[in-house]
Amino acid sequence: MALGGQPATFMGLAGMGDLILTCTGDLSRNRRVGLALAVGKPLAQILEELGHVAEGVSTAQEAAQLAEKLGVEMPITQAVDAILHKGEPALEAVEKLLGRDPKVESL
Repeated sequence: MALGGQPATFMGLAGMGDLILTCTGDLSRNRRVGLALAVGKPLAQILEELGHVAEGVSTAQEAAQLAEKLGVEMPITQAVDAILHKGEPALEAVEKLLGRDPKVESL
């Protein structure tokens, strides 16, 4: 929305549908990267073994940088970027997310 997008766009197949499939589909390259990270494999090895592009790896970094530039709070994206590109252990990133004060989400 900070760049002019409409909230309803996200709710369609190209938005929410893609997100759900990425998170749950066995063929999702991004999910496979996450599962491999969860068992302790290093990112470089995962990407080499994957043999395909997992677009979320580079997109997480770009999205985190853009959010910072625009002043948009995106804690999950920042956590994913920290795990993938800054060496933050996943457990620490999750603990930080869960330790945040609750707040109302709005469109």
